[in-house]
Amino acid sequence: MKYSTLIRWWCISIVCLPHLTNAQIIQSDRFQFILGSDAASFEATSLEEDGLLLHRTNVKNAEFEIVKLDTTFKQVWNGFIPLERNFTITHKKFHKSNFYVLSHSKNYYDFKLISVDKETGRYTQYNIRNYIPFSPSEFQINDKAAIIGGYFNKIPIVIVFNFETLRIRILPGLFSEIGELTQIKIHEDNSFDVLLCARYFNREKTIWIKSYAPEGDFITQLALPIDGNKSLLFGRMHRSGEDMKIVAGVYGNRNSEFSKGIFISAIDPYGGHQIKYYNFSDLENFFGYLKQRRVERIKGRIEKRKSKGKQTRFNYRLLVHELIPYQNQFVLLGESFYPKYKTVDRASSSGFFMRSSYGYSNDSDLIFDGYRYSHATILGFDINGKLLWDNTFEINDIKTFTLEQFVKFKLDEEKITLLYLFNNQLRTKVIKGATVIEGKETETIKTFENIASIRGSMAELNKLEYWYDKYLLAYGIQNIVTSDQKGDQSEQRVFFVNKLKVK
Repeated sequence: MKYSTLIRWWCISIVCLPHLTNAQIIQSDRFQFILGSDAASFEATSLEEDGLLLHRTNVKNAEFEIVKLDTTFKQVWNGFIPLERNFTITHKKFHKSNFYVLSHSKNYYDFKLISVDKETGRYTQYNIRNYIPFSPSEFQINDKAAIIGGYFNKIPIVIVFNFETLRIRILPGLFSEIGELTQIKIHEDNSFDVLLCARYFNREKTIWIKSYAPEGDFITQLALPIDGNKSLLFGRMHRSGEDMKIVAGVYGNRNSEFSKGIFISAIDPYGGHQIKYYNFSDLENFFGYLKQRRVERIKGRIEKRKSKGKQTRFNYRLLVHELIPYQNQFVLLGESFYPKYKTVDRASSSGFFMRSSYGYSNDSDLIFDGYRYSHATILGFDINGKLLWDNTFEINDIKTFTLEQFVKFKLDEEKITLLYLFNNQLRTKVIKGATVIEGKETETIKTFENIASIRGSMAELNKLEYWYDKYLLAYGIQNIVTSDQKGDQSEQRVFFVNKLKVK
């Protein structure tokens, strides 16, 4: 364990925007500075009401740079942490008063965990020697320990590093066979649950819930039973104040990677539970992202089959992201996506490709061309898992090579505001349950008055993140054109952060 402080302090200029608004969003403040042509972009991590951290890795100098800003974008401190060159940073997490950075060595036996105090910038480095090499995919923090999950030969593994004893332990009760680690959920009392998708005794996939004490002692487990030929593919959890656990996610047919609908299960403190299934055809607004005439045709087909006692089944790839309590219900958010491929001449292709087997010329290759998102689905359930309402948010412009959450939402008593950012454009939609209060609107991310135009933004590096209360952060890289008093123009590559408030 190593203690140190951040070094090399410097200043960054900050300018505020006038209050600029659309119907639901106020863009009040902006922070930016000029990047070099080859400089790495920053990421932003919310410190909630205490501000935010900007951080990036400088590979050339083998250092990790951190800048703390308050909520008005005033710099509080800045510094650099030296990194070992054979280590790769994989996860960052803020918990209470500390910011945690996890990295691993090339052989995956050694981890390094850096804990940075948000007030002073003083940091502590922990060296973690692992018993089994694995690539970390999940990282969570409670008051007692760091919980790191991943896979060894496709088998889920979770270790707990205790901050007091400085020792690690492998969580007991996990599988010795192939499965999927879907979530590590920390609760307010520092206990946690591990959700895994794995085969049940009858070889059908289901969600296993493994419960642990704060230090990693095994408490209990539960496998959600499945109905007929259904398989539970992925889930998210929330624990209520009454110690009820709500698990919601997607289900599909046996051995299928596609989801057929949504499931939700309410689990009481004694392990009693029930599961409710909602086929996509049962949802009132699931197809609302399509044009009206097509929606009418789909609903007509659903009703026709229903009159014959048959159910219409649809196949979707759906990412489930958030399960949040709201008033006397729970809100679930997911996003539908699909992979795209393109054909290129073999002579000019490079990178990953698939040999064509779909009737194309033998001189062509089929190359993965990223993921497209079609729409976000948001649903409301009561405490017993009864579906109360559903709604959708069209996403027809996102192309990405990494699956991640794009749509965020803000809740208040009268409405839910849905938002996402792509290619310097902020999209919003306002709903109240199944009712649309305000349809999809688009607004450009605001800049300073001396910026004549934006010639492009690095869409894959531009992010929208939660901050605090009704505020969010939009940040990333823009190529801007500025004008001086003489009217002369120059182009610059800048990193920016805009402060957004949902009215």
